[in-house]
Amino acid sequence: MTVIALIGNPNSGKTSLFNLVTGTNQRVGNWPGVTVERKSGVAKKDKSIEVQDLPGIYSMSPYSPEEKVARDYLLSNHADSILNVVDATNLERNLYLTTQLIETGIPVTIALNMSDVLKSQGKSINVDKMSYQLGLPVVATSAVKNTGVEKAIKTANQTTKTSVETIQYPLYDDKFEAAIAQIVEILGNTVPERSERFYAIKLFERDSLVEADLDLSEFQKGEINDIIKITEEIFTEDSESIVINQRYAFIERVAKMAQSQDSDFKMTVSDKIDKVVTNRVLALPIFTVIMFLVYYLSIQTFGTMWTDWVNDVLFGEYVPNWVRAVLDYLHVAGWLESLIIDGIIAGVGTVLGFLPQIFVLFVCLGILEDIGYMSRIAFVMDRIFRRFGLSGKSFIPMLIATGCGVPAIMASRTIENERDRKITIMTATFMPCSAKLEIIALIAGAFFPHNPFIAPSTYFVGLVAIILSGIALKKTSFLGGYTSPFIMELPAYHLPKVMKVLRYAIGKAMSFVKRAGTIIFSLTVLIWFMSSYNFRFQSVETEYSILASLGKSVAWIFSPLGFGNWRAAVAAGTGLAAKETVVATFGILYNDNTTASLWHSLQADYSALSAYSFLTFNLLCAPCFAAMGAIKREMNNVKWTLGAIGFQTGLAYVVSLMIYQFGLILFYGKTINFWTIVAVALLLTTVYFIARKPRQVKERVISLDNLATTQE
Repeated sequence: MTVIALIGNPNSGKTSLFNLVTGTNQRVGNWPGVTVERKSGVAKKDKSIEVQDLPGIYSMSPYSPEEKVARDYLLSNHADSILNVVDATNLERNLYLTTQLIETGIPVTIALNMSDVLKSQGKSINVDKMSYQLGLPVVATSAVKNTGVEKAIKTANQTTKTSVETIQYPLYDDKFEAAIAQIVEILGNTVPERSERFYAIKLFERDSLVEADLDLSEFQKGEINDIIKITEEIFTEDSESIVINQRYAFIERVAKMAQSQDSDFKMTVSDKIDKVVTNRVLALPIFTVIMFLVYYLSIQTFGTMWTDWVNDVLFGEYVPNWVRAVLDYLHVAGWLESLIIDGIIAGVGTVLGFLPQIFVLFVCLGILEDIGYMSRIAFVMDRIFRRFGLSGKSFIPMLIATGCGVPAIMASRTIENERDRKITIMTATFMPCSAKLEIIALIAGAFFPHNPFIAPSTYFVGLVAIILSGIALKKTSFLGGYTSPFIMELPAYHLPKVMKVLRYAIGKAMSFVKRAGTIIFSLTVLIWFMSSYNFRFQSVETEYSILASLGKSVAWIFSPLGFGNWRAAVAAGTGLAAKETVVATFGILYNDNTTASLWHSLQADYSALSAYSFLTFNLLCAPCFAAMGAIKREMNNVKWTLGAIGFQTGLAYVVSLMIYQFGLILFYGKTINFWTIVAVALLLTTVYFIARKPRQVKERVISLDNLATTQE
């Protein structure tokens, strides 16, 4: 089987092209020995071709786990050919990676993607001239319109017959070429012939990982070092800068020859929109308004209309009445009828009742993602995060967390700084996921039906908690240190594709339904049993059940937070298994199938302030068991895992305590009491941990000169 390695810059359309080529013939896993995701698949049109989807990277320098994975795989000689996906609208930057790929000695084919976008901008690239300059095949493609993709794969498959001797490497300045030739001669048989040029240039750059991989003698190291020093003196630059400048000089010649000679710079529509959307002053207000509209549509208006019908009519009347009639006809036992009606339908039905709101939310988020706006938010938030010493890369897992905390925690793998990665794992689940959306919808609907700001406020509560927690954790001696650089491609804006958005939203909704049919179903059966029987397994009223006894034993813990009611304590506890279960628990314990009835029961037991405190606690406290398992896998340390869960739960308790205690004084005119003093003390302690000077951190120091070169 021919193995083609698919590689390119992030947002070059590589994943779309991979999906078109392989269809459903895909396998997902991790690269051996590392936690970076691996995708591979068999071509739909030719089963003899296997496509390896390498991580999206900007260069083959070892600055991130993705770059190391890609480099190690290519140098392992597993790939017969490389299909390099190049963004035609950003030719110069994309070709920087191309020059390095050619030097590996593996035959390269370029898929010049987004050619349709380039044409819409009134620009063009002469494919034949570009192919001649680079000495390799170039195929114009469009993953969006599915043009040229099959031809690119066929061409890449044919290039496997290319011999090392016929590969045309990028030619640089004669003095630099002389230095590389000397290093190649010194290496001799130390490295494979096909990749000797790649190793020579990497050694010239003083690539520490390449140096560690090669078993060079002290004589070889000394000779190479002398060559580097002499060349640096000739160019009056450090070795890494020499390589960078030589590559871009070559790329400039290629681009000048291949691109249309239109010297007039024209701002694209995306550029004009970005002048407003990413403006330093307007970016955050625009983001706030957009997220308000997203939650307003899903929670307060459009989504609510369908949710009310599903809760009140479908699961409130039709389903219970129909099931009860069937059970009566079959003469089933009373306990079984109670299990089905009061347990399963009341629990699962209450959860599924919020499915329309979740679907509308993900339609909105899918549109924002598809048009390219979410990338801009990551760019905008990087400014804020970096100002407080946090990495902009942390915001990507936080965006993913709006769907589910598990993939969000796994997405932290892309952060190469171990301390930044741990901070991200500990804070990413503060964002409201789809499961928490049910709690938000329930509380907002029951206690704040005419207040459109409550639901969106939870998003910003999570965001503020992440920022402030990150600041405080970054100032500790065990999580402090330098911030890893953040580079992100901003794709051009385009109209959302209806089917793509619908597939995204339906996929999220179906995932939610599967959880309701498995985890939530099992939990509702358990909750019904524990709420219907006592410890002697006798059928009793809910107030005397196992669940009531357990709830009353811990309810006092939550009294300072305003929800010392045993039902709320039980709901918060079951939420650790799955956040959707919080709503299902209320549905079973209050035995209410309809929205209006459940709202009335909640309003009788809790005030609006205590309800918001309850909402905040469940938003910030430890995530579900599945997410805890993900934390354990990513931390790979029991102490760090327990520390993360303890930090999340402790922070949730402190924030909810302050909200309730300060709210009693501000909104209800209550007098200061013991818990008010505790809340003030906790507030001052929190301010101290955020405002204090960073602790001294023992770690490798990076000079500003080296950092500047790295970022270049």
